[in-house]
Amino acid sequence: MGTKKQSVTEKKKGGCLKTVLLALLAGGLITWVFAEVFYNVGSNLVAVSVRDSKETLQVWNRKSVWRKVGTLTPGDMSHSLIERHSEPGLKWSTLKVRREGGVLAGLAQGIFGAEVHVLVIDPLKFEFMTSFKPKFAVTTAAERLATDQLAFSITANFRDPAGKPLGYVYHESRQLNPAFKEWSGCFFVKGGRPYFGPKSLLDEVPGPMEEATQGYPSVMKNHTVFSYVDLKPDSQFDGSKITYRSLAGMKKDGTIVFVLSGDGGVMNVSEVSELARKLDIAHATLLDGGRALQYSLMTEDGPWHFTALNTRLNFKHRWLEAQRSPVYIGVRRRAPQIITVGP
Repeated sequence: MGTKKQSVTEKKKGGCLKTVLLALLAGGLITWVFAEVFYNVGSNLVAVSVRDSKETLQVWNRKSVWRKVGTLTPGDMSHSLIERHSEPGLKWSTLKVRREGGVLAGLAQGIFGAEVHVLVIDPLKFEFMTSFKPKFAVTTAAERLATDQLAFSITANFRDPAGKPLGYVYHESRQLNPAFKEWSGCFFVKGGRPYFGPKSLLDEVPGPMEEATQGYPSVMKNHTVFSYVDLKPDSQFDGSKITYRSLAGMKKDGTIVFVLSGDGGVMNVSEVSELARKLDIAHATLLDGGRALQYSLMTEDGPWHFTALNTRLNFKHRWLEAQRSPVYIGVRRRAPQIITVGP
């Protein structure tokens, strides 16, 4: 009789234990999904695991070979780009990357992966502009994409602690925010054509500014990476810091190219600049990156969004607070021209 009671008791205990384990598993799964959706936790685990690495970023090609960024050839680059989306005037590709940095880095990258995105845009088919809310209220790339019916939106100016833009902002030929003189990079539109690169381009391209924001630092002109990127990366900016990066550049023919950290694809300034050079970019500047980086792209399958960190939840803690910015660069498909044929 005692044995039967003991058996029943053990079964009840076993059932309770299973219930607790299932509850813990469900709670852990819900927590993980929440953290992944709102805080991109997998990507940030990779970022944390490699942030102190002294090793160079490597790029994988379809010949199953990992090559350090500095040793990539144009042929390597063409074999490394994995096409994600293509339409007339716009192509989105991905580079698989990795960085050696110990057991934790290898484990994190093995589970979650790491990638850098390359977006190539024809300015003859797309127009570029600044995008923001009234009084420069903070907003998100996803909100700008939807509100302004854009094909692509990305963080532009840096911001001050209060959320206001640092650097000039032009929109529809009007200057709406003052310049930040020390910053060396720029985006601007003159004569309906977009330009990205060092501020010296402003004087070389005639005409008034129609759209514009500032960037920092400028990293390249005429296919040459500025010497301070490698020699003095931390003199005025955290150039050697491995973090989320956003580079915007242009080729000699005017084609616009963005080189952007994706999930786990954190870089220093030298690495993202070298990738740009190997992509045949002539002039380039950095845009706001780090925790603030976010961009959105509209494809035929619907919108696709990248956010380095939380952009939606209003937590007060500085590690958890929403990362929203006041000014974005927007890209919209140009309206088709109607050609009138005379009688």
